[in-house]
Amino acid sequence: MSTKPRTGYICRNCGAQSPKWGGQCSDCGAWNTLEESALPRPSSSKRRGYAGVQTQVLDLGSVNPEIERRHHSGISELDRVLGGGLVAGSVVLIGGDPGIGKSTLLLQTCAALARDQGPPLLYVTGEESPRQIRLRAQRLALQTQGIRLLAETCVEHILAAVASEQPQVVVIDSIQTLYTEELNSAPGSVTQVRESAARLVRLAKQQEITVFLVGHVTKEGALAGPRVLEHMVDTVLYFEGEPGGTHRLVRAVKNRYGAVNELGVFAMTDHGLREIKNPSAIFLSRHRARVPGSAILVTREGTRPLLVEVQALVDDSPLANPRRVALGLDQNRLAMLLAVLHRHGGVPMFARDVFVNVVGGVRISETAADLALVLAILSSQRDQPLPTDLVLFGEIGLAGEIRPVPNGQERLREAAKHGLRRAIVPFANAPKEGIEGLDIEPVATLRAAIEASQ
Repeated sequence: MSTKPRTGYICRNCGAQSPKWGGQCSDCGAWNTLEESALPRPSSSKRRGYAGVQTQVLDLGSVNPEIERRHHSGISELDRVLGGGLVAGSVVLIGGDPGIGKSTLLLQTCAALARDQGPPLLYVTGEESPRQIRLRAQRLALQTQGIRLLAETCVEHILAAVASEQPQVVVIDSIQTLYTEELNSAPGSVTQVRESAARLVRLAKQQEITVFLVGHVTKEGALAGPRVLEHMVDTVLYFEGEPGGTHRLVRAVKNRYGAVNELGVFAMTDHGLREIKNPSAIFLSRHRARVPGSAILVTREGTRPLLVEVQALVDDSPLANPRRVALGLDQNRLAMLLAVLHRHGGVPMFARDVFVNVVGGVRISETAADLALVLAILSSQRDQPLPTDLVLFGEIGLAGEIRPVPNGQERLREAAKHGLRRAIVPFANAPKEGIEGLDIEPVATLRAAIEASQ
């Protein structure tokens, strides 16, 4: 005799269950996130211990600190973001806008592993047919020998295929298409995504398999599904880039095996994603003539120093409230720096529109961009170009002081390597022995930095 499935409301943000609908989730506080769904049936079987072994308490000092085994993926930029390569037993979640290149990158990775006779792999597609995958590989001119392909969305069938094929690398495209037969809800629901991911994470840890999960994103840019999905995996990668642009940035926002906020740079071409070994060269415009409102900044993404160009445009505003627009930078910090520029630099911007942009679609979150941003704004306001061989970095405090930033010497070496000859830096970041070919001017206050840039 069949029983009617239990229904309830599940928060798509945190996965909390509620017997009735409400405007706000009582657990995470998110609004309008409760969705009606079939609740999982209670299981009468006893839960097994993790990894199928009896739970035991260990002494931390007796644990063998074995260095994790890594395999090179064949794509050095991806290895950089992952922290040095593929780690056995790790689960990597890759998210990004539709069509930005997630499936392309993973298919190229599979082809590179097969070409270099790396670990055996299995590509599981839940959104495309095998013929579509083959056509993409043909368009990208990729070697397909050695790539095992499975078109399946049932988790139980995928686990059976893994047990049969014995791969060491598994690609799941995508996690939102999977479902488990133990639940009644539809694929893509909170419970299905959470349970399917849990089964795959358990598989990776038990059998030391590297698992890649492709994740969809919402219109706000966050990964679709429960937030617990990002906590379950070891690494979370985000694809960034303008929809019509050619550059793609892969950023690690979580990594248990490497540096967080590490950045990999690619260019989208007719033959797939191409690695960019020297990204500083593409983010610098290198104007033929000096132009006002342009400053060169040495930022740091993960372990990589990166030269980018910060542009500013200051114009008379016809509005009662002048506009403050920031692309690639924090808009609130822009408003704060404009107040500091007025108070400690003597330059008011009350009746001016201020637009700032980071060339190449790079998003900068560190405070080391403060000095370059303020001097670019001042350059545009005065219509006086900064020297083309000048590089800047430093944090500006509310008292008008120039504060030091981490890894100053590495930033200066990167600037000297690209032919820049002058640098205005915080006083505490000035190296004792200097940098060959680079004239370094340390400053302690905003006024001193303005005078040094003229």
